Amino acid sequence: MKYDFTYYNPTRIHFGKESLSELKGELGLYGDNVLLMYGKGSVKRTGIYDKVNDILSACGKRVTELGGIKPNPSYSQVLEGARLVRENGIDLILAVGGGSVIDCAKAVSVAAYCDGDAWTKYWIDFEEPTGRIVPVGSVLTMAGTGSEMNGGSVITNEEVMLKNGRVFPSSVYPKFSILNPEFTYSVPEYQMVSGIFDTMSHLMEQYFSGDDDNVTDYLLEGLMRSLIVSAEKALENPNDYEARSNIMWAATMGLNTVTGVSKTQDWEVHMIEHQIGAYTDCAHGIGLGVISVPYYKYIYKYGIKKFVRFAHNVFDIEISTVSDDETALKGIAALGDFIKKLGIPDNLRAIGVTEEMLKPIADSCVTGGGYYEMRAEDILKVLEAAF
Repeated sequence: MKYDFTYYNPTRIHFGKESLSELKGELGLYGDNVLLMYGKGSVKRTGIYDKVNDILSACGKRVTELGGIKPNPSYSQVLEGARLVRENGIDLILAVGGGSVIDCAKAVSVAAYCDGDAWTKYWIDFEEPTGRIVPVGSVLTMAGTGSEMNGGSVITNEEVMLKNGRVFPSSVYPKFSILNPEFTYSVPEYQMVSGIFDTMSHLMEQYFSGDDDNVTDYLLEGLMRSLIVSAEKALENPNDYEARSNIMWAATMGLNTVTGVSKTQDWEVHMIEHQIGAYTDCAHGIGLGVISVPYYKYIYKYGIKKFVRFAHNVFDIEISTVSDDETALKGIAALGDFIKKLGIPDNLRAIGVTEEMLKPIADSCVTGGGYYEMRAEDILKVLEAAF
């Protein structure tokens, strides 16, 4: 392993069918005032909302609610949550939902007592949080983002058409997260698939960097293989507990920072999709699925050894005696076949992108990349190939 690192993750995970029973003990560690955050109503339809509220009530908590968090949470919602935190003396923010709700909860936790404009300070200038940070806990209902065990927070500022993500330090990580795979059963297939590919993309963003032979790469390959197998089983039977458990834990492992140690990492696919999402409000994982193959076709030659290894170790493709190019492209094609099996479209038009959006999206992306330093003109070529 080439790169030194320090690894620490403070989030306590309760995993399994009975994991919600651990919420009572967790609540006992905090004061009486709880901000309950959730999405647009699925937690109520499934009964999870009632179960959580029953526990909050039994623990004597005073609950303030902020529902309706968007799949791409907005900065205006962050400001509303920050106001509620201050006005109600909130001691704990409890996010019940998927990654969007948890991302928004973390944003509220740092924005509530921020001195100045939180958007500029944290999502533009990427400063470290100052002032009081309100603790966050989560009850996960959709697997994919890994937000339940990391400091990531992706927020859309609709006024300036920017969707920016950043990783906060460990002080902002959820203090605890409750993961019951059964809570993900009711998620529509479209959202399940979006979460699966979001997980796959997280793994690839970390994997496609560097050519050293390290432990982290083997972890990433194993997680990708497991995810592919479990995804096929879940598509056949959405109530397959083992498959949904494996998907849920792969999603958490895929972005709890352990799979990024010693890796330079890429993240350009995510930067491109963030701006696609800012313009279309498409599901994050679906956008990633549309853009991944065109992006990797564009940059694979600059990291050919890793793409050959990906083809062989993840998709069991025999290494070509003709050329590394042949093996690498077969691996990318196999990735495309996996995306197709998931039911993700293969063009940007299908997710609401118009031709007029292509250049503004490219020009507003955060440029960078792993094997190849992308510029706006490169991103435009990838978008045109995906269109």
